Amino acid sequence: MQGFANVMWLLSLALIVFSGFALVDAAVRREDAYRAADKKTKPFWLIILGIAFVVNLLFPILSFLPIIGLIATIVYMVDVRPAVRQITGGGGGRKGRGSSSDGPYGPYNGGR
Repeated sequence: MQGFANVMWLLSLALIVFSGFALVDAAVRREDAYRAADKKTKPFWLIILGIAFVVNLLFPILSFLPIIGLIATIVYMVDVRPAVRQITGGGGGRKGRGSSSDGPYGPYNGGR
């Protein structure tokens, strides 16, 4: 029985980290990118992901509330985040991503 409790604790910790990452990611994205991607608003996602994070902290994994929070987090990560990243050009404002001659595996040097 102790092994099951350890697995559930690790799963609960993973959910907390996952929802926390999604919350921080949503917080660092630009507000206008959400509207441009037609994915609700930044405050909407901050509230939803904040509630999911708090629910994962307070409730055990066996109740249904963390599962609802997990679904909301997954929707953000697989639908909203890629759309917002596409609008903003990738990461949260990182510069220096390479030159225009870079290919998918590094710089293209013309076959030299």
